[in-house]
Amino acid sequence: MTEPLKLPELDGRPSVRNQVIDALRAALISGQMQPGQVYSAPALAARFGVSPTPVREAMLALAKEGLVRTVPNKGFQVRELSDRELDEITEIRLLLEVPTTVRAIGVATAGDLARLRPLSKRLVAAAERTDLIAYVETDRQFHLELLALAGNEQLVALVGELRSRSRLFGLPDLARTGKLAASAREHVEMLDLIEAGDTRGLAALMRRHIGHVRGSWAGRAEQPAR
Repeated sequence: MTEPLKLPELDGRPSVRNQVIDALRAALISGQMQPGQVYSAPALAARFGVSPTPVREAMLALAKEGLVRTVPNKGFQVRELSDRELDEITEIRLLLEVPTTVRAIGVATAGDLARLRPLSKRLVAAAERTDLIAYVETDRQFHLELLALAGNEQLVALVGELRSRSRLFGLPDLARTGKLAASAREHVEMLDLIEAGDTRGLAALMRRHIGHVRGSWAGRAEQPAR
């Protein structure tokens, strides 16, 4: 039997549609919304505590991103991602994110690091309380803000899209065993390495960190970072 989704109750602000998109995207990425399962807008709206309209609009937006597909008269079905697609996404992310993150060593100010520190701590806290949606949302924010320090807006947008297309079905098991908290602490280590100016250490950590997406986070065996 499928476990009930742990979706947050939204506050009804004008940006509720965007809040729904963010929460559903996180539920998709974390694996809480499973391939093959059909989700109706009214049922999801009831869990969010909002009307079905913004939920339906959010799901249509996610369908345009290729994350779900519409099922006539029923709702929306999560699109399954193949192993090959995950391999290709991970390869592209390694090519883009590792060198761009390392470049932060030359441009990040003390203020930049001070702004990112609370996000890294929020990640650890979310992992420790097994709040997967909060973890995925905060993880996305942390990495995109870190990449943004290099000043390439197109790269940040592309990485954001690639991250959205990933599926991390192993997160629930990692959270239950406490291993997700260890992964979360890697974000704290990233900032420490940037502050120390350790380019080699940061590159190795980033390769290992992104490798989780294709390893334990995706429910697979970890491969050694190259």
